[in-house]
Amino acid sequence: MIEVTTFANAHVAVFGLGRSGLATVHALKAGGAEVCAWDDSPERRDEAADAGIDLADLYSADWKKMAALILSPGVPLTHPEPHWVVRMARAEACEVIGDVELFAREKLPNQIAAITGTNGKSTTTALTGHVLESCGRPVATGGNLGTPVLELPRLPDGGVYVIEMSSYQIDLTPSLDPDVAVLLNLSPDHIDRHGDMAGYIGVKSGMLERQSADKTAIVGMDDKDSVGIFDKLNSTGRKNIVPVSVTTPPNERARQQGYVVEDGVISSQLDGKSEALVDLFGAANLIGVHNWQNAAMALASATALGCPVYDAAASLLSFPGLAHRMEYVGRIGNIRFINDSKATNAEATSRALACFDRIIWIAGGRPKEGGIEALRPEFHRIAYAYLIGEAAGDFAQTLEGEVPFTIAETLDEAVALAAERATEEAACLGGDAMPDTAVLLSPAAASFDQFANFELRGNRFRDLVAGLSLLHRDEIAVGGRV
Repeated sequence: MIEVTTFANAHVAVFGLGRSGLATVHALKAGGAEVCAWDDSPERRDEAADAGIDLADLYSADWKKMAALILSPGVPLTHPEPHWVVRMARAEACEVIGDVELFAREKLPNQIAAITGTNGKSTTTALTGHVLESCGRPVATGGNLGTPVLELPRLPDGGVYVIEMSSYQIDLTPSLDPDVAVLLNLSPDHIDRHGDMAGYIGVKSGMLERQSADKTAIVGMDDKDSVGIFDKLNSTGRKNIVPVSVTTPPNERARQQGYVVEDGVISSQLDGKSEALVDLFGAANLIGVHNWQNAAMALASATALGCPVYDAAASLLSFPGLAHRMEYVGRIGNIRFINDSKATNAEATSRALACFDRIIWIAGGRPKEGGIEALRPEFHRIAYAYLIGEAAGDFAQTLEGEVPFTIAETLDEAVALAAERATEEAACLGGDAMPDTAVLLSPAAASFDQFANFELRGNRFRDLVAGLSLLHRDEIAVGGRV
């Protein structure tokens, strides 16, 4: 745990008692703060009480004596409207911040890499940690990924904190000045929490704009909004801005002075010289162009933090992968079952669909703005679709006449139907299906209509697939695609 000493002997309110909120309470109390904690959820309050946390209804709190409100990132700060606790705090000029801001104010003697973007944050965070660790650096990874930042251990000298930052967390972290700030990509997401796309972009770019001039910013150059942020940073005269591109052809600025990925090979394009560093087709758990971007960003980050570039590049091949992100869970014949439950929007699903030539697709859940219209360029890859959840009707309208589909309603039914189709195809082909065929759970929608989070949805998919009678559970062969 990282004790928070900056509010010693002060009164601090904590609202939101999920895992990060509980960690915040413990860290503040360990540092000597007087903490008032609350949550709108009776279940969360009961869990907090069971964990030994004293509760105080913040609706009746004396906000004049509060030094700060530490807000869970899941609680609305500005849109669709500020939560009541935010309004009460602001009415008394009480600052509203998050747990990562508490971490930043401790000014630990370690390097920090902060990673954001619409898609790929968790994989890039884990990848960066893996590369740094492989190069002998003490590492702790967390933030939006897994472990709350205040639950991370104190690291020795030379250690690096690698922190995944959601837009919600950035909004609550005004003073973070990471040694390396990474912006992967931008596409519409969480618009309801930021008002519009401009608001979302502004929050994401703020993390890089607030860096000191001597720190490093690493920017993906494969969407116009990220390029716009690169141009804005570049116009200030900052020197340490590293562009990364994985498109074909690559972005010209990345080709001149950054990193590019062409046909799976990461090359550095520094000082006018091009040098091939690693072939990602040798990385079993980095499937697809989107993972090539994640890998190139992790390599650029680790190198900026002092890792030898060749050691860092080689370590990418041993990355074990993350659950629910293009996770191989078994096969029937040569038809692979892939768990990509983390793909909660069309942009993420587009990247998954592009990895296979032929797909039996399971999609749906709680729909997001725009639906799956953006996936039309990938429809030719989809042999059949099974649609679930609240989004099923809308998705069906978009697929009508282009992709055959069945509305299966639940994930259980969809997996059963997809497995039946896969079994029939495998039998017809003598146990072998067409190359690059996958039963792919990549929902392009949130999970909240049927599951509390994408992890539970992915776990259910994994369990359902594990129960299939003809399933093979072999490992993915290194050196090619699944």
